[in-house]
Amino acid sequence: MPLMMNGAESLVRTLVHNQVDVCFTNPGTSEMHFVAALDTVPGIRCVLGLFEGVVTGAADGYYRMAQRPAATLLHLGPGLGNGLANLHNARKAHSGIVNIVGEHAMHHLAYDAPLTADIEGVARPMSHWVHTSRSSQGVAQDGARAITEARTAPGRIATLILPADTAWNPGGEVCTAQGPAARASFDPEALESAARALESLAPNAGRCAILLGGMGGLDTALTWAGRIAARTGCAVLGEYNVPRTERGAGRVKARRVPYAVDPAVAMLKEFDTLILVGSKVPVAFFAYPNKPSVLVPPEARIIPLATVEQDINGALEALADRLGARHQAPQGVAEALHASALTSLPTGRPDPAGIGQVLAALLPEHAIVVDESVSTGRGFEVPTSSARPHDWINVMGGSIGFGLPAAVGAAIAAPDRPVIVLEGDGSAMYTEQALWTMAREGLNVKVLIFANRAYQILRGELQAVGAGTPGERARDMLTLDRPHLDWVSLAKGHGVPGRQVDTLEGLATAFAQALATPGPVLIEVLM
Repeated sequence: MPLMMNGAESLVRTLVHNQVDVCFTNPGTSEMHFVAALDTVPGIRCVLGLFEGVVTGAADGYYRMAQRPAATLLHLGPGLGNGLANLHNARKAHSGIVNIVGEHAMHHLAYDAPLTADIEGVARPMSHWVHTSRSSQGVAQDGARAITEARTAPGRIATLILPADTAWNPGGEVCTAQGPAARASFDPEALESAARALESLAPNAGRCAILLGGMGGLDTALTWAGRIAARTGCAVLGEYNVPRTERGAGRVKARRVPYAVDPAVAMLKEFDTLILVGSKVPVAFFAYPNKPSVLVPPEARIIPLATVEQDINGALEALADRLGARHQAPQGVAEALHASALTSLPTGRPDPAGIGQVLAALLPEHAIVVDESVSTGRGFEVPTSSARPHDWINVMGGSIGFGLPAAVGAAIAAPDRPVIVLEGDGSAMYTEQALWTMAREGLNVKVLIFANRAYQILRGELQAVGAGTPGERARDMLTLDRPHLDWVSLAKGHGVPGRQVDTLEGLATAFAQALATPGPVLIEVLM
């Protein structure tokens, strides 16, 4: 006799059948049959977030490490709306996510109840695919379509809206999603253009750079780029925001294009040819008076070798073969830190350079670093490039409140690896509820809060846009004082042990102890 199940259960079984086995949730009344199905069907891990931005940010972090989608469960239009900021980040990062959003029963929509909303309209700007299930018999099929969409390279956001009656009425059979399709091939003509550019510039290929983005930050792509650099003398650059970079001793370093316009322009004017691999032409994060939006010189030659949707590794491998670089030792490989750097740690008041040295010395091998350190973190790149091999992920869309939720997802995707969060105090307040999820799930996450007690980046931005010297009211909108945030107390209230440090030696001691302590730990670093 066939299994009798409602629409919600058919959807959960379809998720499990297709290896979507983690669901980050914040449900409400209209999702209760789905909650019951999650309780009944084995094989899916349910992780509660106390705010929808934690749920969607965790799904982003999960995809970046697992390279397969998780599901989210959100409550009607307002619940989805609360999660949109981190869906924006996930979309920019090309993270695959299956959003399941509850809706009123179809017959109830006519009454315009308080929570009635245009859910499809709310979802569409941050989703690649949006669909409302109209029949309980078709819910499983709709779910399989959502999974197929989320798996589409390099990762897409699929939002499936589930009316309550399609969840509680009889469902159809479990469905199989299409497997991840191979990435689209690169253009052979673009490959030839890139090869000729590199050949024609020799021995001055230093005027040419390969700019990596997307999954170009992973070790395979970096190694191919390093071989090409060794053969031709070109530079290897990385976009400022990359979904995930494999870095540290023994790995090829890509110079990161700076965030600020002036240093970015200064870096990029060194090059008259830019080969784009999973990247775009570099542009300023914002518009600034009397400064360019496009950061490369107007006369620079741009060669798009492979888009983020295309086979980045294959394009770089083929370019290496075309140039005779397959067996070349890669250029730009980071050397391990000297023994003295591991033992002679800096002292004094915390500053970006000193914090970077402490991180470089103490980062454990295979750590996952989630970086939302904003202004403080701009000094971390150089010292940590020679740390033990690790992964580094940062916010792609610029919407703050990313770091703590993404760490939850990364820790669940890679439970055998320590996760370190580098977080500004202002950014952390957007999604502090993630600390509770870390505690409840016992996640191996170490949180460093850099407490400059201000929206420090906005102080710089106010000057950069030429808005003048801040007066009293402007200063009040840029500072986090009266009262100061107490992150040790905030952490304790969420179930996470914490401590405060105000020196680099205190940071080194606290960080080493945190790494040796199971479960989540928070360190507030007074800047």
